[in-house]
Amino acid sequence: MTRGLPYELFLGFRYLGSRGHRANLSLFAWIGVGSVFLGVAALIIVQAVMTGFQDGIRDRIISASPHVVIFQTGASGMLDADRVAAVVRQVPGVRGATPFVLQQALFTSPSGDAHGGLVRGVDTADGSVMADLRAQLRNGRAEAIAEGEGGILLGSELARLLGVLPGDAVTAISPKAAITAVGMIPKMRRYTVAGTVQVGMHEYDASIAYVSVAAARDFAGLPGVTGVEVKLADPFAVGGIGREISRRLGFAYWVRDWREMNRNLFNALQLEKLALFVVVTIIVLVAAFAIIGHLVLLVAEKRKEIGVLKAIGASASSITAVFFSVGMTIGVVGTVAGSLVGLAIIWVQNTYKVIKLAGDVYQIDYLPMKLAPADFILIVSATLLLSFLATIVPARRAGALSPVDVLRYE
Repeated sequence: MTRGLPYELFLGFRYLGSRGHRANLSLFAWIGVGSVFLGVAALIIVQAVMTGFQDGIRDRIISASPHVVIFQTGASGMLDADRVAAVVRQVPGVRGATPFVLQQALFTSPSGDAHGGLVRGVDTADGSVMADLRAQLRNGRAEAIAEGEGGILLGSELARLLGVLPGDAVTAISPKAAITAVGMIPKMRRYTVAGTVQVGMHEYDASIAYVSVAAARDFAGLPGVTGVEVKLADPFAVGGIGREISRRLGFAYWVRDWREMNRNLFNALQLEKLALFVVVTIIVLVAAFAIIGHLVLLVAEKRKEIGVLKAIGASASSITAVFFSVGMTIGVVGTVAGSLVGLAIIWVQNTYKVIKLAGDVYQIDYLPMKLAPADFILIVSATLLLSFLATIVPARRAGALSPVDVLRYE
């Protein structure tokens, strides 16, 4: 024991701080620490960015759209929506099931501005539907879209593009023409803007408009509704609940959930996350080679000391432990420093939202960062494993040196 430490650790730490004509060895050690530090910090930030971006888009999709939608197979609409909704509400895990109408439209304002979008008819008599609308409400009154008031709620970006405020009038033009005595004419409806809603995804906020089911059905010219939308208590349990809904309704109905409707988007994000993880891992591999290079030089520099130590009774395992402690110290210090810096950057970004994004391009207006515990454990474990593998071979070669051969030529 030396200064309370086993002599193997004492010598290892002493070799890390070489001075004088051996200062280059200390420089190589710092290069190794810096390489591990950069690799771990970069991996943590990349994983946090991709996970946060994916979860941010997913959460906005969940809040802006139904978790499950049900359509009638081979029909342009659903005539028995109330019966279907009643059946679906009996399924465990279902929070609400209501009819909805969806119709494309061209919106125009009194100033002449025009923009395409979607008229979505919702059941204003359902408390959960109105609660969701109030949660998205930016200004105005959600209740004003109830039957009889003739109001419409516009997405915040759609209202901005049209240049309208609550109380202004907008005209919705349907792509389905109406047949009159003078021929086919566009079907138009005039609404009063009751307020604006904001989901946080530009694609939704620039296209969505909410009215009552009756108003939307009249605008779309449907005898029934488009389908039934379902909200779940746990959106991530949608797989089993969706299958149960399909089983209870039978083959005449088509059930889709939010994961299926956005499958391509999530697959692309997952592939990008994996590709970036593999690319950034190369930095950690470079760090491993830096550790190998440092240990090889250190063993060559300390050959005489190794011979003396073995001559006075040091075992091969003790010599191996000396150089193993050097390599693992580089790996552990770099890993801890990189983890602390990476976690600090995540906290700063999530707290102060330093990095902003173009909402019309990325669907969200700032860069969220979220590091899953499993990802953090994977990064730290992989880095320490690479450090171990980079250390073990040079350390064992040092322990295998023969004191006779070393001292003969020194």
